[in-house]
Amino acid sequence: MAKTEIGTVVRFYKTSPLLAIFHLMPHNGSRFPDYKAGQYIALRRNDCRLTKKIIAPDKKVTYLPNLDENGNQKKGPVTHSYSIASAPFETSQNAYLEFYVILEKDEKGEPGRLTESMFRMDPQGDNQLVYFDRITGDFTLEKRAPGFKNVLLVGTGTGVAPFVSMIKQLHFEASQGKDQGVKYTLVHANRTYEELDYYKELSAMEADERFDFVYLSSVSRPTPRDHSDLTMGKGRANNLLRHIFDMPLKEEQDLRDAAGEGDVAKAKAALERTVRPVLPERFSRKELQERIEPAHSVIMTCGNPFVMADIKTIADAVHIRFEKEDW
Repeated sequence: MAKTEIGTVVRFYKTSPLLAIFHLMPHNGSRFPDYKAGQYIALRRNDCRLTKKIIAPDKKVTYLPNLDENGNQKKGPVTHSYSIASAPFETSQNAYLEFYVILEKDEKGEPGRLTESMFRMDPQGDNQLVYFDRITGDFTLEKRAPGFKNVLLVGTGTGVAPFVSMIKQLHFEASQGKDQGVKYTLVHANRTYEELDYYKELSAMEADERFDFVYLSSVSRPTPRDHSDLTMGKGRANNLLRHIFDMPLKEEQDLRDAAGEGDVAKAKAALERTVRPVLPERFSRKELQERIEPAHSVIMTCGNPFVMADIKTIADAVHIRFEKEDW
């Protein structure tokens, strides 16, 4: 088992009340293990508010505060693995690892044990974070996309982190004269423009044209500001793909399925709430179809599990190789 070290958080920036980007420096001037873009590392905080798992007679699972004899919630260590958002060349040059995290909340609105503690971190005070001195995972271009001419990356929410690492590394390597002639397309979706972190950085790398890279950003809860921005897509990532491949929206498909046997009223309501997919003005559906030629393409996705499941359905329907990040 990998040994643990205590790192120092030197930057912690909340991009919204629920999202944050932070930089972690290794223990006492040491260095992190070498890694590939797309890999992950286990992190731990030791002052997490602990909970206990309760299974009801109907098998429903809930988590309640784990209290001590005085009625105070116990605190202790919680560990979770996180994809690395920095590129390997950045860590080699600057020593830090970058992470993109969300403050998780359960159905009652209670924050997640580890992320609640993380969001209390402060580079000027409470700045220590335990990490396991081992970086691992096979969600890399070398493992999941070898030999493909077209690589479609789909990241939702903080699931864009491994793809940020990949694109930054590819951009750097292209500047060094390394280009394997592969077409990379990144579909990056979040709820709002304000939550679309890395948007400016990814847009700038696309504009550089150092390698064949297309960046398709989208928001699933567009505001009037977003509707007037023709450079940005609208709709969830899976419905954008369905639109590109001339497939019915997920909610349209659900309504058809419900007509046979299901809750038609619920399916109709879901369809009425759905944001219809709109591509950024600079892309046509035909151009993207030609770019993502199924026989020579692979889809790699990370993020919302329900969206990833539907992307698998899309990939199967159009006969594209499908790969997802799985913990």
